[in-house]
Amino acid sequence: MTTTFPSLTIGTERLVLRPYEDGDIPAFVDMMNDELVVAWTSVPHPYTRAHAEQWVREFAPAERAEGRGIVFAVTEFLTQRLVGTVHLYGTDWRLRATEISYVTAPWARGEGYATEAVLAVAQWLFRDQGFERLQLRTAAGNTASQQVAQRTGCISEGVLRNAWIARSQTESGAWTEIRTDLILWSLLPEDLDGLADQLPETGYSAHADWGAPRR
Repeated sequence: MTTTFPSLTIGTERLVLRPYEDGDIPAFVDMMNDELVVAWTSVPHPYTRAHAEQWVREFAPAERAEGRGIVFAVTEFLTQRLVGTVHLYGTDWRLRATEISYVTAPWARGEGYATEAVLAVAQWLFRDQGFERLQLRTAAGNTASQQVAQRTGCISEGVLRNAWIARSQTESGAWTEIRTDLILWSLLPEDLDGLADQLPETGYSAHADWGAPRR
């Protein structure tokens, strides 16, 4: 039974989702130091170049090679600039189920990129990889992430009470930790049926062939 994801790119009309490269590191550092990213994720703060180098060169490749998941750099098709990240993790190969998280760069918000990227990954996951469940957890106050979940057809399954530690910035500029609830969402293959008109046209190619994803 297959227990690792292939190394590939996923292309849509506007986006290319591909493995991280060293050239992404400066933009990745800027993205992960954004206030909203600091507030709703558990990334180190401040996020340094050393953190990004470890993510790009060690963590992301190991995540795929060891069968835990896969990490995509989300880039614009035309400009090739980094606009976000998508991460599949906690993969259960027997259940064909995995969890997803995503971040959108502050310079790319409001374009619908997160929704497009999640839908592209979901189509690939269900149709090409034979998965049966995609799971997502959003902090109770993270309305932007919840809107992405709703737009991608995810179904809310309930609340995990007091299950996350978010961060809030004080008047002095310091960050403090606060406990919060998590909303649990799921997406199944049949949930995409109602989104037929919204699904991005996607194409896949091996990473070695990146540059023009086949359609």
